[in-house]
Amino acid sequence: MMKRIFAGSYVALPTPFQGSGVIDFEALRRLVDRQAAGGSAGIVVCGTTGESATLTDRERRAVVEAAVQYAGGRLKVVAGVGTNATASSVELAQHAMACGADGMLVVTPYYNKPGKVGLLRHMSAVAEAGALLPVMLYNVPTRTACDLLPEWAGELARECPNVLALKEATSDPRRIREVCAIEELEILCGEDGAIVEFMAAGAVGAVNVVGNVFPELVDQLIETASQSRGDSGHCRELREALAPLVRDLFIETNPGPVKAALASLDVCESTVRGPLAALEQENLLRVEGSLRKVEELGLAAKLEAVLPTTGSA
Repeated sequence: MMKRIFAGSYVALPTPFQGSGVIDFEALRRLVDRQAAGGSAGIVVCGTTGESATLTDRERRAVVEAAVQYAGGRLKVVAGVGTNATASSVELAQHAMACGADGMLVVTPYYNKPGKVGLLRHMSAVAEAGALLPVMLYNVPTRTACDLLPEWAGELARECPNVLALKEATSDPRRIREVCAIEELEILCGEDGAIVEFMAAGAVGAVNVVGNVFPELVDQLIETASQSRGDSGHCRELREALAPLVRDLFIETNPGPVKAALASLDVCESTVRGPLAALEQENLLRVEGSLRKVEELGLAAKLEAVLPTTGSA
């Protein structure tokens, strides 16, 4: 197996909308530029944070194409191609391969609740359709009502040469250990609050939301947690500083809170598509307050002084 294809911080980008609900491609460019400047290894578009379930197939293709263009080789672009229908996922995988994406994120099919046979057939078909791209499986049972068990993920990796990674969205310590023990796959944390635990267990990186706000800090958290297995003063400092913001970025359904945070930084509007709605005022104030607390700590400036090469594009 090719090693460390997806190592580091992969930031799950929101899909920015104008107030009318139309995709804001200039804001998308700013989001991509922000990650390239912040040292992220890659971005994930049209995933959960990208509100993929509310995008038309045409919009999904347009976002992937734009992200590849804006990235310009400065960082990897992973295209979310998973849906709850195998045929549409196959078409999106073929498009991602054709337009120059660097990888595919394939979520377990939501709502349908397939058993093992149906689930593995679905994943295999999508992987085959995008055979030239590395595949990152995505398991998030709280969203999909479909759980890709660790042993099933291992089977997929053995059967499909381009299935190389798994994004696991869990904070359960036992499950973290189980997935990180899958020899055939690179494991990425899919739960922002459990980054340190995943890295300590042997994960290679994280697909995260908080990196939209502080890409340099998340990149450094992942690096230091990996090097020290989560046991260093600098790792603890970064984790403690980011913890309130990580908590509040999920105070309501993602991506509402992170869009609100980015709006306060003038990066994009906070608009979400229905059935999501704007944050309650109390929660908006909490998100903004947590954001300011991290800014006041001045950790980005400290990182630049201590680690001058970190965060290069």
